[in-house]
Amino acid sequence: METFHFPIPGIRISDYTYDLPENRIARYPLPVRHDSKLLIYRDEEIMDDHFRNIPEILPQDSLLIFNNTQVVPARLIFRKETGALIEVFCLEPASPKEYILAFSQHASSTWYCAVGNAKRWKTGHLPLFNPENDPKIAKIGLSASLIGQEADRYLVRFSWSADIPFSTVLEASGRVPIPPYLKREAEDIDLERYQTVYARYRGSVAAPTAGLHFSDQVIGDIQKNNIGIAELTLHVGAGTFKPVKTPYIRDHIMHSEPFEVSRDFLERLSAHHGPVVSVGTTSCRCIESLYYLGIQAAAGRDPMFVGQWEPYVTSREISYREAIQHLMNYLDKNNRDSLKASTQIIIAPSYAFQTTDILVTNYHQPNSTLLLLVAALIGEKWRSVYEHALTCGYRFLSYGDSCLLYNPESNKVKLL
Repeated sequence: METFHFPIPGIRISDYTYDLPENRIARYPLPVRHDSKLLIYRDEEIMDDHFRNIPEILPQDSLLIFNNTQVVPARLIFRKETGALIEVFCLEPASPKEYILAFSQHASSTWYCAVGNAKRWKTGHLPLFNPENDPKIAKIGLSASLIGQEADRYLVRFSWSADIPFSTVLEASGRVPIPPYLKREAEDIDLERYQTVYARYRGSVAAPTAGLHFSDQVIGDIQKNNIGIAELTLHVGAGTFKPVKTPYIRDHIMHSEPFEVSRDFLERLSAHHGPVVSVGTTSCRCIESLYYLGIQAAAGRDPMFVGQWEPYVTSREISYREAIQHLMNYLDKNNRDSLKASTQIIIAPSYAFQTTDILVTNYHQPNSTLLLLVAALIGEKWRSVYEHALTCGYRFLSYGDSCLLYNPESNKVKLL
């Protein structure tokens, strides 16, 4: 049995920052997805390339892990009789809790939401703000009622008169929830470009941005090069933008996100012997969480949730493949073809990666948990990577450029 020490208390968020000039934040996407620049970090060396060449750069026996979640136009604006505007940002369904059921509801649906200007909204039904008097939007008859509050989120019931599901209501009435640091309103271009080309299942309020660089052409070239692709679904929450406001990471409360993986996905992941490439931090968090869910299943527990600090206090007595096998056994025993769970895992320096050999990711905000994940993967070299990107004109954050980071501790990478 391995002995573990709780490593997180000494980590200060102020040690994971850098100067990000405003003019380095990409406000808009490039005209062509795969034209973004690509920084490659491997064997302590940094190289510059372009994302369109990633099919030739990745090892041919790699397995790419895509997060196929779809961003929903979850930002809605309502108006009080006084003229005050109330912004309602759907976070996750409350009743029913299943995303598929929530989006298929007719007449009403209840969600946990973030509410802007909430102090001006105490009671009453608010009609949707329709400044252009669009008859199609007016015909839907959407209104919102504030029915409760839990901590920093609100319980909002949406009601509408048109005989259409809530998914159609959002598509017609909602706005794309682009990141606040873009400092602009959503535009038509965001409808297409703040979405991956392989998005399938509605539920995210933020895009898995590492995937925004993949075009149909790049995906086709990847498949021609004997590189595998497997898909999971993790719905990205607004917590991904939540800044770390505590001096020490130990006091930060990580957000939780729901995900689903099929039994076929687990079987493929278990059988794969080449490098595993996480496309984005969401894919990384999910496949790393599977290991700890497998440990729970091995202990006879229902694998439903991975807590924030679970990886740092859990004895790792089984291999990753054994953990995945326990999850498959659990599904078989319960006659299920997919695993639905959620994860609050925080990946920070000292974290021991279980299966991520290579990470495709964008450049993240200073003082963020996403930057901590990068530092956990490549250590203090994250500073050199970010300094190089800033010096060489890379574009930052969601619509910015990409990097390909090789895990220096991965045995698979060392053999390449």
